[in-house]
Amino acid sequence: MAELTLPEQILHRARFWGLRLATAESCTAGMIAAALTDPPGSSDIFDSGFVTYSNAAKTRMLGVRPATLAAHGAVSEQVAREMAEGARLAAGVGLAISVTGIAGPGGSEHKPEGRVCFGLARDGRKTLTETVDFGALGRDAVRRATRDHALRLILTALD
Repeated sequence: MAELTLPEQILHRARFWGLRLATAESCTAGMIAAALTDPPGSSDIFDSGFVTYSNAAKTRMLGVRPATLAAHGAVSEQVAREMAEGARLAAGVGLAISVTGIAGPGGSEHKPEGRVCFGLARDGRKTLTETVDFGALGRDAVRRATRDHALRLILTALD
């Protein structure tokens, strides 16, 4: 029997726990949602994906506070936290993942290319955040690495 893909493993674990999922994506623009809906039967666990590329969309769709954006910038764990929590509440699901980062090209000394902040909100648990510096791998590689890391975070949260 072939080994299950990450999205297939997530599908099985989320079904086991009776959890539905949502995504809030900036730098990946829907790549995580696309991966989660690849397996047949994904409608059992996937509710919705929010692509909030602009700060205005983060505020309007997910309830990210303008003060948080002003104080920390879009690429921050604080914004990732508010994105994940906002997606979970807006979708009415048990678990939501968020990503916000700089896929490239570009970046700055303080926020280099390849830096991505993740948020994971699960009902009844403390929201987790983390920052990963993938490095200047190129836009496509950073986005793929972000998608794959997000999928691993979801899978871990379903243990």
